[in-house]
Amino acid sequence: MTMTTELRKGLAISFKNSTWLFIEAQFVNPGKGSAFTRSKLKNLKTNQVIEYTFKSGEAVEVADVIRKKCQYLYNDSENYYFMDNDSYEQFSLDKDTIGNDSKFMLDGTECYAMYIDGTPVSIQLPPKMDFKVISTTPGVKGDTATGGSKEATIETGAIVKVPLFIKEGEVIKVSTEDCSYVSKA
Repeated sequence: MTMTTELRKGLAISFKNSTWLFIEAQFVNPGKGSAFTRSKLKNLKTNQVIEYTFKSGEAVEVADVIRKKCQYLYNDSENYYFMDNDSYEQFSLDKDTIGNDSKFMLDGTECYAMYIDGTPVSIQLPPKMDFKVISTTPGVKGDTATGGSKEATIETGAIVKVPLFIKEGEVIKVSTEDCSYVSKA
């Protein structure tokens, strides 16, 4: 059991007779009234996403989920294939399970697989990853009226807003949580 003040992204809980993963968790302490945690939860079996508010002081049961290191191998039209780093067994997850994480999948990407009852149900990418910029428009000196950023396409095909000084061919660090530029690698 854990308290609602300790809820965070990536935590798996047993809730409503199923196992749920926190996609977002925001602790709110309003001026009037009691504190609460606003969250987005993803059902690890059905991929259903719900929003739920936990009251402050409410106890939540942490789910029995095993995390194992794995490596992304390849994908076809419907599935993504991974290899368990310990047993070298291969497993697959469908496109819906992978969701937006597919924007960051390169051959050989290291990640964590989440297992429930011995079956892989989800993956978790590192919070930040390095990618090469494939294409971007050149930054023009004095062009800061729009806040000093431009769009760049990284090697996976995802589009990231980057500062004007980033050029094609450079390697940048990107947040996998919100697809935002973090720094030069």
